[in-house]
Amino acid sequence: MECLIGLKCDNFVLIAHDNFGGRSIVVMKDNQDKMFKLTDKLGMVVCGEAGDTVYFGELIQKNIQLYKMRHGYALSPYSAANFTRHQLAQSWRSRSMYLVNLLIGGYDEQSKTSSLYYMDYLGSLVEVPYAAHGYGAVFSLSILDRHYRSDLTIEEAEELLVNCIKEVQKRLIINLPAFSYYIIDNAGISQCKRVVQEKEVKIIVAGTEMEA
Repeated sequence: MECLIGLKCDNFVLIAHDNFGGRSIVVMKDNQDKMFKLTDKLGMVVCGEAGDTVYFGELIQKNIQLYKMRHGYALSPYSAANFTRHQLAQSWRSRSMYLVNLLIGGYDEQSKTSSLYYMDYLGSLVEVPYAAHGYGAVFSLSILDRHYRSDLTIEEAEELLVNCIKEVQKRLIINLPAFSYYIIDNAGISQCKRVVQEKEVKIIVAGTEMEA
């Protein structure tokens, strides 16, 4: 029922997640934060089983921060993605499997390039220009296929991402009224921005309508 969306351009990455938090058919909150800041210029969004997403996200976050404290420098996006993939693959060979899907996006200071990595719950990892997880991917990937360009400006990329989110909110039978997204570039991870769907409730009686 969750949705993650990400796209990579020449000098920045956008990663987004829905704010749905619930279990079974019950919505428990609509401001769930699914973003984990791994370094100053590297972020990860996670979806899946509620407990697994938090535990695995914090496991990766704390270990990458510990690596920086021990060695004096942060992992690159490529190294962090492979470390995450290794941890997820190892869990499948133990009694504590993590049922999580995730996107990792970041900016590499050495190569001066941005990166976006797609990973599923089986530990499959691939670098992609854009990606999506969940039922929302059915609608958002077709829009990205048509309109994505690697040379998009931040404003154009934001507009494209918002169009994807609006399409998911309009056509998906599951209600995902709020999304959050972040921009990651040479300046670091931006403040959280939200896209909230507002629905006007009307009561129609005998051909007339009035606001509820």
